[in-house]
Amino acid sequence: MPDTSWPEYYAVTVDRPAWHTVTEAIALFAAEGAAVERTEPRLAVDLGCGAGRDARELLRNGWRVLAIDTEHDAIDALRAATPASDLPRLDTLVADIGGFILPPCDLINASVSFQFLDPAAYARTFAQAAAALNPGGRFCGLLYGDRDEAASDPAYTCPSPDAIRGWLADFEIESWSEREEDGKMALGDPHHIHLVEVVARRR
Repeated sequence: MPDTSWPEYYAVTVDRPAWHTVTEAIALFAAEGAAVERTEPRLAVDLGCGAGRDARELLRNGWRVLAIDTEHDAIDALRAATPASDLPRLDTLVADIGGFILPPCDLINASVSFQFLDPAAYARTFAQAAAALNPGGRFCGLLYGDRDEAASDPAYTCPSPDAIRGWLADFEIESWSEREEDGKMALGDPHHIHLVEVVARRR
């Protein structure tokens, strides 16, 4: 079962480094940056930001970030941990990530957050991501796969890797891996993990 004690979860994860999918996406944009002159920072949308480990990495690298979470405590934790110098580039919103209309942006990040969407919202959010991303924009995420322990619980959506690839039909997949192991959740609960880790560029 995924962690549901949110304040404790945020306290445990707030100082952890960004997920590698986010750092990979940042590096890919940086490698392209020398050929592109920009008058303002790129915009990333962090769907299910939690305590902000990914959002703060993006801010450290000069991005603007719109961080969205359903929990007020998540937004409070993110803002409290963000250096004052980065706060002007941070916007936050308490909202259902499956019901939010995504703005035009360069990066959409979803790190272990989509499993809380129902199946219809899951597919709809992927379609919205494809529509919202600027040409050359990217999606990066860590997504529960169908062999994850949570897949047996109808409260969670854990699609197959093939289904995820289908939703990324309009993308060039730049990085893809599947991780399956017996491990632990952030709060120490044992859990059989099946994660799809992906970075993909909008064609």
